[in-house]
Amino acid sequence: MTTVELKLSLPDQLAEEVRAAGLLTSETVEALLKVALRAKRAQAFFEAADAFAAAQLPPMSMQEIQAEVDAARRGAR
Repeated sequence: MTTVELKLSLPDQLAEEVRAAGLLTSETVEALLKVALRAKRAQAFFEAADAFAAAQLPPMSMQEIQAEVDAARRGAR
C-alpha cells in the first residue's frame, strides 16, 4: 500500500457539502480514482478503435487470422 497525501482547493460550499456527506475519505477518493481510471482507459480504447476504423484496412481471411494467432502463440512460448 502506498500513502499519498492530497491537498485540494475546493469552493467553500462544495467542500462543506462533500465533508458533510462523508466523501473526503480515503475509501471514497480511491473509488472515485478507480472510476476515473476506467473511464480514461475506455476513452483510449475507443480512440484506438476509431483510428483503426479510419485506417480502412482490408479484411483478413480466416487463414491470415489463424497465421497471426499461431505467430502470437509461438512468440508467447
